[in-house]
Amino acid sequence: MQQHPATIHNPVLRGFNPDPSILRVGDDYYIATSTFEWFPGVQIHHSRDLQNWRLLTRVLDRPSQLDMVGNPDSGGIWAPCLTFADGLFHLIYTDVKYWKREPYKIAYNYMVTAAQITGPWSDPVFLNSSGFDPSLFHDDDGRKWLLNMVWDHRKRNNRFAGILLQEYCMESRSLVGPIKNIFTGTDRALVEGPHLYKRNGWYYLLTAEGGTEYQHAATLARSRTIDGPYELLPGKHLLSSWGHPKLELQKAGHGSLVETQHGEWYLAHLCGRPIDGKHCTLGRETALQKCVWGDDDWLRLEQGGMLPALEVSAPRGLDPVPFELPDWNGRFDTQKLDIHFQSLRRPITEDWLSLGERPGFLRLQGGEPTVSTFRQSLIARRVQAFDIRAETSVDFQPQSFQQMAGLIAYYDTENHYYLRLSHDEHLGRTLNIIATDSAESRELLENDLPVPATGEIGMRLTLKGAHLQFEYALPNDEWLVIGPELNGAILSDDHSHLGFTGAFVGLCCQDLTGRRLHADFSHFVYSELPSSGPRASAKGAVEGEQCQSALSVGENCFP
Repeated sequence: MQQHPATIHNPVLRGFNPDPSILRVGDDYYIATSTFEWFPGVQIHHSRDLQNWRLLTRVLDRPSQLDMVGNPDSGGIWAPCLTFADGLFHLIYTDVKYWKREPYKIAYNYMVTAAQITGPWSDPVFLNSSGFDPSLFHDDDGRKWLLNMVWDHRKRNNRFAGILLQEYCMESRSLVGPIKNIFTGTDRALVEGPHLYKRNGWYYLLTAEGGTEYQHAATLARSRTIDGPYELLPGKHLLSSWGHPKLELQKAGHGSLVETQHGEWYLAHLCGRPIDGKHCTLGRETALQKCVWGDDDWLRLEQGGMLPALEVSAPRGLDPVPFELPDWNGRFDTQKLDIHFQSLRRPITEDWLSLGERPGFLRLQGGEPTVSTFRQSLIARRVQAFDIRAETSVDFQPQSFQQMAGLIAYYDTENHYYLRLSHDEHLGRTLNIIATDSAESRELLENDLPVPATGEIGMRLTLKGAHLQFEYALPNDEWLVIGPELNGAILSDDHSHLGFTGAFVGLCCQDLTGRRLHADFSHFVYSELPSSGPRASAKGAVEGEQCQSALSVGENCFP
C-alpha cells in the first residue's frame, strides 16, 4: 500500500498571528508573532513537525518589559524577531506609541533574552527608535548585527526609506559603529520586515514590501558582503498573492526562513483570508511554504512562481507529533486563566481581575469604557474560525446607567459590538447592544430591555462569516434573540481604517462613576462551528481550533 506524504495545511496559525519569525533549535520549532495592544506581548507557538502547533507562551509578561497604557489601537508590539545563539534566545521587538497620523512614528526597539524559551525573559535593552521591524543577525564570525526599516518623516521623501544595518555589541549591550542603509526596496515600495541569512558565502536579505494589505509581498535579495550592494532575485518577489483575487491565501508577505534538520527550507509568512473578497475578520494569519534552492543559489517556492499554496508537503524524516492539548471546560473554577485569554494594554492583576474573591467565578472590577486606550477591564480571546459561538453568564447588580458588564465582540476601540447589562432609573436592570462602528457609538435597541432585578443573565453571540447575532437567557430559560443581525465585517483590518489585529470575543465591565463596581462571570465557552462552502477548506492545526465547548449547541450553561 502506497504511503501518501504528510501535508501541511495552511494557515498553520489561524486567527490574528501575523509577522511570523520562525526558528529551529534542535528538534523544536518556534514561531513568534506580533500581538500589538494585547497583553502579554509576543505569542510563541511550538511544533516538532511543522504540521502540529501549540500556543506555548508569551514573552513580555510584566510592566518592566512592556508598558502599553495609552498606546493607540494597533500600536504596541510590532514584528518580533526570534533567534538563538550563544546559549540564549534573543527576542527583538518594537513598541509603537504613535503611528496613525503622518508624518511621525514613535517606535522604540528593544531586545530581551532568556536561556529557556518559556523564560524567565530579561528586562529589555533599548536599541534605537529610527524605525520599526527590527531583527538580529548572528554572523558566523561571532559578530551580531541589527537591522530595521528607517522611517523618513520628510514630505518629499519615501516614508519607508530603506533597511538600516548596525553592529550590536553584547558586552556593552549597545549598538556600535556606523549605520548604513543597505537596501531601499523595489518599485513595490514600503520596504520593511528585514531578516538576514547566510548560505554558501551569500548574505540573503528577506524583506516585506507593498504594505501589509492586498499588495503585500516578500522580496529576496543577496550580496557577498553584509552591507551590500544587494542584487534582487530574478522576478524580485519570493512570494505575493497580488493580482490573484481568487486565491484563498491573500495578503501573502512578511516572512522568515527556517532550515530543517535534514536540509529542507520553509518560509513562514503572513496571509489573510477574506470572508467576502475584502474583509479578513480573522486578521492576518501565519502560513508555511516549502522552498528549494536552485543551482544558481537562489531560493524559490517549491511549487514555482510566487503564489502561496494552501497545502504544502511536510518535511522529510519528521514524524507527525500532535500535542496533547489542555482541556478546559470554560468554567472559572481554577486559579489560572486559560492561556488563550489576553487583556488590553495592561497586565492582568488582582486589583481588577480575580479568580479567588468568589470561588467558581471570574470577577472583573469596573474600569473605563470600551473606547479607552488606558485601563479597560476586559479579557478576550482570538476568534480562530469563520463560524464561532461564545457564551457566558454574568451576575451583576448595577446601580447606575454608568455601570455596565457583559459580552463583547471586539476589534479595537473604534469597532466592536457589546451586549451589556446595565441599570435604568425607571426600568431597573436592562439589556442593550452598544455598536461602535468607525469610532461612533450608539445603542441599537430603541428602548432598553428590562430583565429581572436579580439573578444571572446568560449571554451569547454567534458569528458566521460576516453575520453576528446576540442572544440572552434568564436562569433556567431558553435562549432569545436580542437585536438585529449585525455586520461582523466591522471586526476586520479592512473595515474603516487601517488596523493590524483581528476579531476577539470576551468579557468586560465598566464603572464610569469611578466606584469600580464588580461583575462576576461563571464561565466563558468558545466553540468553533462546522463551516460550509469555501471557508470550510482551511484545516489548520493550532490548538485554539480544538478548544471546543463541552456543551451541546443550544444547551444552557447556568449553575
